[in-house]
Amino acid sequence: MATECIAQVTFRFEPNGKPVVAAFDVEHASSDGGAILLKGIDTQLGLTKRVAACLADGRQPGKVRHQTLELLRQRVFGLACGYADCNDAARLADDAIHKLLVERDPIAGAALASQPTLSRFENAVGPRELLAMGHVLADTVIGHHRRRLKGRATRITIDFDPTDDPTHGQQELTFFNGHYDTWCYLPVVATVTFDAEAEQYAVAAVLRPGNAPASRGARGLLRRLLGKLRAAFPTATLRVRLDGGFATPALFAFLEAQPVEYLVAMASNGRLEKRARRLMGRARMLSRTSGRTEHLYGETRYAARKWPRKRRVIIKAEVVRHPGRAPKNNPRFVVTNLPDAPETVYRIYCQRGDMENRLKELHHGLELDRTSCSRFLANQFRGLLTLAAYVLFQELQRRAQGTACADAQVTTLRERLLKLAVWVERSVRRIVLHLPMTFPWLRTWRQLARAVGATT
Repeated sequence: MATECIAQVTFRFEPNGKPVVAAFDVEHASSDGGAILLKGIDTQLGLTKRVAACLADGRQPGKVRHQTLELLRQRVFGLACGYADCNDAARLADDAIHKLLVERDPIAGAALASQPTLSRFENAVGPRELLAMGHVLADTVIGHHRRRLKGRATRITIDFDPTDDPTHGQQELTFFNGHYDTWCYLPVVATVTFDAEAEQYAVAAVLRPGNAPASRGARGLLRRLLGKLRAAFPTATLRVRLDGGFATPALFAFLEAQPVEYLVAMASNGRLEKRARRLMGRARMLSRTSGRTEHLYGETRYAARKWPRKRRVIIKAEVVRHPGRAPKNNPRFVVTNLPDAPETVYRIYCQRGDMENRLKELHHGLELDRTSCSRFLANQFRGLLTLAAYVLFQELQRRAQGTACADAQVTTLRERLLKLAVWVERSVRRIVLHLPMTFPWLRTWRQLARAVGATT
């Protein structure tokens, strides 16, 4: 019977073929050799060092084996490499590359922290430290792009999007949410976009109870981001795009007091549908003639009962047709202070749809929803660690423009560039990473390595 102590296994693929032996006999090797690219980005941004400085360490100094910075880096780089749980620590304790990522000697360095140590670390963080971490993450992203753009952005767009984080245990502040039909948290993620660039850069992630309305905490988070962006880009026009869950009188009043450009979706109601009736009729006639989905754009001045005045509302009158189905009316409404033509305004609003891809990357690429701790604050800490890992990946994505990985998202970047076999050798003067002489993405990897600070 095979046991873990057996150092090799043998395959026989053909009756007369040579046996193929897989021998587990290479010391100081790793399957995450490419993660050194993220380490280069972290060094340039100073991200983990700045975030770790927010955390107080109440442990007795003489008994500390794993410094706060090492613990934080272990979790952030572990998340980036696909190890979302503290339980993965046992499998990575002696991994040479993961030691190197936390700046321990990859050969002679002590083993990395265990699962109990990491769990205590996550559960020791308090609200003030979490607030400071949120500020540092936003400052790091905004400051980096200020330097990249030399402070010359014309327009900066802020997008918010809530998402569901299903829970499966006794986590604090988890509630059943009828919209998502599950027990969950409702985190909100904020991104910024500079001028006409396609990429939305994540700057904040705030965990909220499962029964929180979409607008909870939005004004406070917006106020902080607007202040930081105005300080970094004093001449830029700021624009805010939000979905219908944020359309509250208090938020509109806040946006107009700033002031900023805004586009906020609004749920349909009887009064708005009445205003859109004539436009919908024209859209139905067009659709009946063409046999295809058709849409027209218009506008109205509208005030809900709790609004102090009327605001401009863009109307999208759409008739949707699918083969074998009856035509379906689909009116949509966006409240805005932009002066542009209705169709232009609606197209600007629709550009926020790419936020779905950011959320997919956070969920499926970095497991933002792995909030397994019982304490709410510990789960918020996990969310911020995930955001830190995503910041590193987004910078890697930006540096990959012009390469074979230009359009790759987190999971693809990990598979192509990070999951790379390596044998680590150390001498008195240097540490050598022996990587494969040939692998599909070698040229891209070398190009990115130079972009994040490596020399040839």
